[in-house]
Amino acid sequence: MTFFEKLLDGSFMPHGHCLLWRSDLLMLHVGGEILTVIAYSLIPLALVYLVLKRSDLQFNWIFGMFAAFIFLCGVTHAISIINIWHGYYFIEGLSKLATGLVSVMTAIMCWKLMPTALAIPSNTQFREKNEALLLAQEELIKSNHLLEERVYQRTKELERIAQTDVLTGLLNRGGLVDRLSLEIDRTSRYKRGLSLLMIDLDHFKQVNDNHGHPVGDCVLAELGIILTKACRSSDGIGRYGGEEFLIVLPETEISKAQELAERIRLAIMEHTFATSMSLSLSLTCSIGVAQYQPEQTFSDILKMVDDVLYQAKSLGRNRVVTT
Repeated sequence: MTFFEKLLDGSFMPHGHCLLWRSDLLMLHVGGEILTVIAYSLIPLALVYLVLKRSDLQFNWIFGMFAAFIFLCGVTHAISIINIWHGYYFIEGLSKLATGLVSVMTAIMCWKLMPTALAIPSNTQFREKNEALLLAQEELIKSNHLLEERVYQRTKELERIAQTDVLTGLLNRGGLVDRLSLEIDRTSRYKRGLSLLMIDLDHFKQVNDNHGHPVGDCVLAELGIILTKACRSSDGIGRYGGEEFLIVLPETEISKAQELAERIRLAIMEHTFATSMSLSLSLTCSIGVAQYQPEQTFSDILKMVDDVLYQAKSLGRNRVVTT
């Protein structure tokens, strides 16, 4: 008898003499084998479907090996059902041998894969690393906020420095221009009063000529202190140029501005300058007072207050002149 004849010879005595089995016992065996075959057929299909859909899987070949192993197990169980009535034990033996070979190959591959698989971080490690990353992210966000705050503060400081007169600590000409522009816009919008004071120290050039520029600088610094004490915190005080100072008075009518100008004139006249430099200088000032009128431009109001200051100086100095 050839190998193929032996392979297809189903005349061997069925195992268990199934014809003598009770029907319920026979159904239990056949039903269990059928369900196993169905399961062993569906699982390989699911694994193959997964491999085809997920080409990015790092070890997709292992899924193929498991699919082959489970499929051969299903084949073995299917032959077992046939062998209840027919004795194809050579075929069943070959299927079991193939199943064993595939199982051994799968096991060997799994063990070879073990170091790589163990190197993959566990869920706990992933969670710990994720928590560490979240903490690092929070620290980075805090650092960014701190950096942004420092940049903002530094920017504000640079803006302040750019608009500050180094000698007096008051606004410089650029700062005064920005402040006056802002107050003009606000006055035009809300229809409130806005007045300006232009102050000039009388004969200041003689101070520099007779005592030197350091003394002149000391006088200007002291004048800045006098003006700051006399004005409100909401007023814009600055050095317009040389010995000329400009005060922007928001929400102030010209009568109130004139009263302030007179107080400043008296305070300057009564103050003794340059005592820190072993000198006792008495100075006076001329002050022009003007009130912003609707539809006036930035240049218009500055020219107006400068004109009245010129009048104060022309009339003999040490006086306040209003528009």
